[in-house]
Amino acid sequence: MSPSSRDVHEDVAAYALGVLDEADHEAFESHLMSCEACQVELRELSEVPGLLDAVRRDRSNSLDDDRTSR
Repeated sequence: MSPSSRDVHEDVAAYALGVLDEADHEAFESHLMSCEACQVELRELSEVPGLLDAVRRDRSNSLDDDRTSR
C-alpha cells in the first residue's frame, strides 16, 4: 500500500514494530522529520516491541515448564 493511498499518520505503530515495507518505511521517516504528533506517538510506542518480546519469552518458558512437569 503506497503512502498516497492512506494517511501516513496511521503508520506509527507499524513503524515502531518494524513491519513497514521499504517504501512505506522511507515515506514515514520523511514524514516523521516534520510531524511532532507522530514523534510523540512513536516515543510512547517505543517500548511496545520489547514488551511483546518479553511476553513471547514468558509464554514460551511457561509452555516449556508445563511440558517438562508432565
